[in-house]
Amino acid sequence: MMRVPDTAIIVAAGRGVRLGDMGTERPKGFIELGGMPIIERSLACLAAAGVRRTIIVTGHLPEYYNALAQRAPGIELVHNPDYASSGSMYTLYLARERVSEDFVLLESDLVYERRALDVLFASPGSDTLLTSGPTQSGDEVYVEASSGRLTGLSKKRAELRGTVVGELVGITRLSVRCLFAMCAHAERVFLETRHLEYEQALVAAAREIRVDCPVVTDLAWTEIDDERHLARARAHIFPSIVERDAVHAASSPC
Repeated sequence: MMRVPDTAIIVAAGRGVRLGDMGTERPKGFIELGGMPIIERSLACLAAAGVRRTIIVTGHLPEYYNALAQRAPGIELVHNPDYASSGSMYTLYLARERVSEDFVLLESDLVYERRALDVLFASPGSDTLLTSGPTQSGDEVYVEASSGRLTGLSKKRAELRGTVVGELVGITRLSVRCLFAMCAHAERVFLETRHLEYEQALVAAAREIRVDCPVVTDLAWTEIDDERHLARARAHIFPSIVERDAVHAASSPC
C-alpha cells in the first residue's frame, strides 16, 4: 500500500563549488537535462506521485527559486542566510517548524527515475532511506545496515565495519519524531559549528529510531556535484531515466 506524504522538503542551499563557473552562475538545481532544470523535473515527479506541497530551503542565488515559486504552485521557500558557513543539516533545521507530519527529504542536485518514489512510499516504515546498488559515480556514500536498519553512512567504505547494503540516493522519508531527534543532535553540534550534514544527524537519530534501508539494485539516478557527474548524466543516466519513466507511465493504472 502506498503512503504518500503531503509534503516534501528540498535542501537547495549549496554553492556548487565543484561545478566551477556553472555553479557560480546558477544553483545546482537549475542545471538542465532534457531542456528542463533538474529541480523542476524533481517537482514534477513529486507532484505525479501525489505530493502536494514542497518546501525549498534556499541559500546560494535564491532569486532563481523566488522566480520558480512565483510560477509553480505549492512551493514554499525558507532561506538559509548562512549557507556559506553551514551544512545541509542547518539548512534542514531552518524548515523544522514548517512540518507536522511525515515528509520526504530530497537533495536539489538529484535526477532520478520516478520508480524511486514508488519504492519509498510503498515502504512500511515511517523513516526510510532509499538505497541503490553500485553506481561507480566516484562520490558514493555507502549505507551500512543491520537487518535492514540503518547503522552507518560514510564516503569511506573501510570506516563501516558492518554490512554495506548499497549507496545513499538522497531521497528519504522522515517522521516528525525522527526530524526532532536529528534536530536535537544538531543543536548540540551547533554549539561548536554549523558544519553538519543531515546524513550525520540521521545516523545519530537512527541509534534510537529505526530507519529502514530498502535497496533498489538497478535504480537509475545520479547527483550532479561536478562536471564529470554532469557529463555522465547527459551521456548515460538521464537517457536511461527517460526510457524507464516512459515504461513506468505506460504501466501506471492512472
